[in-house]
Amino acid sequence: MPSIRKRLPALAVAAISATLVAPVAPAQAEPSPAELTRRIEKASTELEQVVEAHNTLAEDLKANKATLARLTARLGPLEQQVARSRAEVNQLAVAAYKTGELGTATALLRPDDATTLVNRLTTVDRLAQERQKRITAVTNDQRQLLAQRSRLEATVEKAAAQARGLASTRKRIERDLADLYELRRQAYGRATEAAGTSPDQVQTAPSVSGAAGVAVRYAYGALGKPYRWGGDDGAGYDCSGLTSAAWRAAGKSLPHSTRRQWEVVAHLKRHDLSPGDLVFYRGLGHVALYVGNGQIIDAPTAGRNVLKRDMNIMPIVGYGRVR
Repeated sequence: MPSIRKRLPALAVAAISATLVAPVAPAQAEPSPAELTRRIEKASTELEQVVEAHNTLAEDLKANKATLARLTARLGPLEQQVARSRAEVNQLAVAAYKTGELGTATALLRPDDATTLVNRLTTVDRLAQERQKRITAVTNDQRQLLAQRSRLEATVEKAAAQARGLASTRKRIERDLADLYELRRQAYGRATEAAGTSPDQVQTAPSVSGAAGVAVRYAYGALGKPYRWGGDDGAGYDCSGLTSAAWRAAGKSLPHSTRRQWEVVAHLKRHDLSPGDLVFYRGLGHVALYVGNGQIIDAPTAGRNVLKRDMNIMPIVGYGRVR
């Protein structure tokens, strides 16, 4: 026991000494404004890819459902036609059985000359063939439409499942963005850009004739509006929502999807660009409206507002002119 007591003071001194000389772990540094911006831009880019994939799927779903509705509308009359044709054949059979006037046996037994007999048999055969031909044709059409409807229903169900998956992914990225926006709020005082146009964004649209001019003026009028995924009106826009809204104002219908817009425009070279044309970026994940002099107007990313800027904002996939 005495030896233990003698050692206790020495152990205490050693522990205190170790505490005094031990290196202190550096405090976790707050992310710098540059790092916050980099992380926000990365997450915004990921979100935009998901939003545009969702927009493409929504356009495809809309088209498939419209086709399905048309097919369903056609099936009703076809079914009625088949029923009428079958009823006509049944009536023919009943008449032949009850009266004997149209039956082959009656035609053979009645004491008429050979010419009348042949004519009678030919008439019976022709009527039966015509009705059978009608039934076969209508039944084939109905079978084909049923098969098409079955395929479309499968397509719609598959797309709906994909939409649910995209919605889940979009929510995850939006949660990530919310966290980053909180960090940005701590660094800059607010999570998103202030609403409205800044002084350098208050500009007069160039004089452009025709429908392209209407689209360009619409885009200028959207400057300062907030980014809003799925948006295509004055409350806010995503990238393809802005281009589709601008051209809708000019009387042209564009799908609310960057990928689908790329498929319907006429492709052209950079030196052929005119105000109102579309510029496509980054794996068809972003689109902007060209307004001349190497400038575009676009809805950039979540947290930012519609703005006018140099067109070389990221790698360009190609250029398109609305037909």
